[in-house]
Amino acid sequence: MVDKEFGLYDIVQMKKQHPCGENRWKIIRMGMDIRIKCLGCDHSVMIPRKEFTKKLKKVLEKAAE
Repeated sequence: MVDKEFGLYDIVQMKKQHPCGENRWKIIRMGMDIRIKCLGCDHSVMIPRKEFTKKLKKVLEKAAE
């Protein structure tokens, strides 16, 4: 399986949608843990990197350099 490429401020789609109904998230912090923010309700969630890569479906938009 090809490793998914993602970076800071990318817009990503997760396998399960947020309870608010939105399925688009923005990566706002990267390290051992990754913090993502829901683009529907602005709720942010901290997820361990290993769990994040497992739950990531695809990268929708790359951040502008």
